Amino acid sequence: MSTGTLAPATEAPARTGLLAGRRGLVLGVVNQRSIAWGIARRLAAEGAELGFTYRASSAGQWLQRATPRLVADGAEAPYLGHCDVLEEGALERVCAEFAERHGGIDFVVHAVAHADKDELAGGLASTSRSGFTHAMESSVYSLIGLAGAVRPYLTPNSSVLTLSYLGAERVCHGYNVLGVAKAALESAARYLAAELGPSGTRVNVLSAGPVRTLATFGLPNFAASLAQRAGRSPLGRAITTEDVAGTALYLLSDLSSGTTGETVYVDAGYHMMGTWPGDAGHG
Repeated sequence: MSTGTLAPATEAPARTGLLAGRRGLVLGVVNQRSIAWGIARRLAAEGAELGFTYRASSAGQWLQRATPRLVADGAEAPYLGHCDVLEEGALERVCAEFAERHGGIDFVVHAVAHADKDELAGGLASTSRSGFTHAMESSVYSLIGLAGAVRPYLTPNSSVLTLSYLGAERVCHGYNVLGVAKAALESAARYLAAELGPSGTRVNVLSAGPVRTLATFGLPNFAASLAQRAGRSPLGRAITTEDVAGTALYLLSDLSSGTTGETVYVDAGYHMMGTWPGDAGHG
């Protein structure tokens, strides 16, 4: 896997910002094109003290090189912890390690989802039991397990954020078992919001439209599909990682202190459309 390029040194976090002094753990960064990395860069720029987990050794090696650029000169490099969400006790370990180092946890970003490519290609009706279980454990239970693991260390007015996609509520061709998993993820987030709310923790979902990432480069007709969606969105454009990161900042900061259990869409309005001008029978 490509290690990509490092963030410029000028992206070191400010000493003040919406997240100054806040400590957060980010799960799901793979490389410089990951949506979670774009979110992390924005959070760091607003003063957050971040830690990261990784599963693949290639991701860990890339993070070792990239994350020091997120802190001020002379500051300690961000926490990095190996974490396979399917491994018993892994989430508990990284949460405990990060909390011990920073004295608590103010927020977590859950950007973890996975399904085997063969399962996606075959259609939902042909999904194997093992493939279904893998998708649900990787994409849904990882959030539930994370909530349980991080709960002892969460501070008052803390926040949990997870990422979803339109395929959770509408049929998106080729999304198949991941759509089912994302629907379960959004439901789990609402239940967690109700459960953790009394202690001051907010839980929200950010449903992002398609973004150009390393993973999407290999998808057939992705560029054409992206252009078509942009043309059919009320804002008339595709979204960017910066769009997603800005909304993540809002949901993790005090700006959204009264918001929990919500799914917030960042897709230029595409999700709300039912028909479009020129569709047969609709003028």
